[in-house]
Amino acid sequence: MSKFGMYAKFTAKPGQRDALAAILLESAAAAETIDECELYIINISDNEPDILWVTEVWSSPEAHAASLTLEDTQAAIRRAIPLIAGIESTKIKPVGGKGLVFR
Repeated sequence: MSKFGMYAKFTAKPGQRDALAAILLESAAAAETIDECELYIINISDNEPDILWVTEVWSSPEAHAASLTLEDTQAAIRRAIPLIAGIESTKIKPVGGKGLVFR
């Protein structure tokens, strides 16, 4: 089965990047208990004060979709929505590299 990945660019409302990052970091901590989540990294931009990037890798698209139905995930989304000005995402298919196990 192929892995599933995503790059998501979040544009926070002015002055809300750190608050949004805190919510996303809580989600990353919660993902530690989900075996199908192989990578969930929160990044901030040095030169764009309202931009955050999330890099995700999952065992499958279905595992990613299932994670979005969890109550904790839904609660985090509800808290984050007021802080977000925009989201752009790109689905990716990881094919190899350091840090991921491919079998």
